Amino acid sequence: MNLRCLLAVQVLQLARALESYSAGSCAFEDSTCGYETDTTALTWILNEEGHYISVDTSRGTSGDTAVLLSPELYTGEWSCVRLIYQIASASELPLDSIILNLYIRVEGESLDHLLWTTTEHSESWLIASVDVKNRTDKFKIVLEGVLGTETFASIAIFEIKISTGYCIECDFEENHLCGFMNRWNPNVNWFVGGGNIGNSQSILPKDHTFRNEFGHYMYVDSLYVKHFQEVAQLVSPKTLTPMSGCLSFYYQVQQESGIVFTIYTRDVNGFYEELWKADRPTSNDWLLGEVDFSAPYPMEVIFEVAFSSAKGGYLALDDISFSPVFCSNQTATSFSPLQASCTFEENFCHFYQDYKDGSGWSRIKVKPNAYRPGDHTTGTGFYLLANTKFTSQPGYIGRLYSPTLPENLQYCLRFYYALFGFFKMRDSLAVYIFEENHIVQEKIWSVSEIPQRVWTQAEIPFRKPMPCKVVFLSWCRNFWDCGIVALDDISVNLGSCHSADMPPDFPGECTFEKNDCAFTLQPRNRHGWHRRRSPTPTSYTGPTGDHTTGVGHYMYIEASNMIYGQKAQLISRLLRKTFGHQCLIFFYHMYGRGTGLLNVYLKMHGSKKEILIWRRRGEQSISWLRGLIEYTCDKSHQIIFEAIRGISIRSDIAIDDISFQKGPCKEMEETILQSSGYSADFNEIEY
Repeated sequence: MNLRCLLAVQVLQLARALESYSAGSCAFEDSTCGYETDTTALTWILNEEGHYISVDTSRGTSGDTAVLLSPELYTGEWSCVRLIYQIASASELPLDSIILNLYIRVEGESLDHLLWTTTEHSESWLIASVDVKNRTDKFKIVLEGVLGTETFASIAIFEIKISTGYCIECDFEENHLCGFMNRWNPNVNWFVGGGNIGNSQSILPKDHTFRNEFGHYMYVDSLYVKHFQEVAQLVSPKTLTPMSGCLSFYYQVQQESGIVFTIYTRDVNGFYEELWKADRPTSNDWLLGEVDFSAPYPMEVIFEVAFSSAKGGYLALDDISFSPVFCSNQTATSFSPLQASCTFEENFCHFYQDYKDGSGWSRIKVKPNAYRPGDHTTGTGFYLLANTKFTSQPGYIGRLYSPTLPENLQYCLRFYYALFGFFKMRDSLAVYIFEENHIVQEKIWSVSEIPQRVWTQAEIPFRKPMPCKVVFLSWCRNFWDCGIVALDDISVNLGSCHSADMPPDFPGECTFEKNDCAFTLQPRNRHGWHRRRSPTPTSYTGPTGDHTTGVGHYMYIEASNMIYGQKAQLISRLLRKTFGHQCLIFFYHMYGRGTGLLNVYLKMHGSKKEILIWRRRGEQSISWLRGLIEYTCDKSHQIIFEAIRGISIRSDIAIDDISFQKGPCKEMEETILQSSGYSADFNEIEY
């Protein structure tokens, strides 16, 4: 090939690369490409010699935050954000206090959406790939660096590339290989081929993308095989956004009889599932491979090649692409986790009972009062109760069946339960998996702890190779040992129960499990708000557990440390203006004969005036109750939760599970008519 042809090829390759990059890409060579530092945080500094932008503790103190904002972006197509970064510290131990977060900031929303987060530090550059769904509104990319508690910490961004398409796609023309990684093997590995590279004794092909020797592809060669069935694995970036469709690629095989080419998926728990295996004959040309691919939760795609001998030839791979349309041009039947989830507010949803042993589960609603808890969903709604009607029978049994769940998916089952009055725990509540094809029931969970009068969350991961149902079983053999079992808020989600890769459902969600969520405490002493786990110290007031899990953290005021009328405020960080309705959801606990007031205020930035938008006075219930506030504000603002101590030490007030959601509230808060405990309808149950 002469020089003129070579230059033409290189120009074509460069033009193709530039076409795929969207606004917001930056290599930080001599400018920040329109990226700006948030003036309310630490400043990101462009390296004088170019190549990266960084922030470190020499310009701030440990725990400080630096925020980098992209120019305003708009894309109507699915995009991939690739980030090349490095987190460094003086410590040699793994740290989780130095954090790099990537958010999307949507125009007209007060809070940012977390897409990706990492605490991994290294001595070299790392690459992250984050899918961004197609959007119809304008947005910005937000990079937030938290310096942690180390004496020295730094976070550097080498390059940001935003391209149209999916992160799992790659033509291997870029140096970073689209985030694909070779899993190192002492003898057999994937290498970059093409680009006029002659590093193998095999006769390697021209690449598929440009059909010449200057394009690039990945290949694995049997030349260094020393053992039978040695394996080379090429691992894709992890899919962080649910996706499904057709995964296609081109491959070329020499001496197929000695090569096994297989594609697997692997989830965050390390579970492998075969997706595709080559069965076509050897060809001197590139072959098209296609397979239907579904990633409802984070997973990697692994391209694996196994050789049976050192004379097995080679396998080359190029032009991996993805389409949201399935290969067969038919939309696959998708499973919605909502089908197997229920709050029991309206009915049993898709759950049903086995009535051959009688109706063991009843859907009930308890009138809120100071002695009997309400449901977990709102504190005033419906839930399921077993053994609600005492009979002359020696005991009872109740089976509650979920709808059928598809096979070969990773599930996370969550539900809330509460036990009252049991003397023996065995079989008071257990969960089984029922495989209909084999009529087999497998116990996957049962109650083991001492009963507590608090809604407690259970999490159960499971995966089955065939369709199955979840069965909730409550069984009491002896009447005198029987108590009451309550069940509420059953949910089934796809993926791991403890996946660190999944961002929160809502951008403004706070459960207080890890920290104060950037809320400011005033005053910050024993007279203010405190983060606590377990019951409050004073009897007959305060919650016995948090709302999130029953054994987690919440915020509360300790009335015994305060005087009558004393105030404590919990102040949110500054929220951006919104163009429409905003829904603030939270749970509050006001139990105790001397309970005071809980107020919620809206305070606009730059103003001293606090606008009252919600209030509750006096004892409300022994349960956590849900608060809903719908508001609009076209200026930057803060939300303030203010608790005022009542007339006695039995006036602890607590809050938990705060979330801000875009749009109007989908429900209205139920007005509580408080029962004193002495009226004729005390402990009234509605069936």
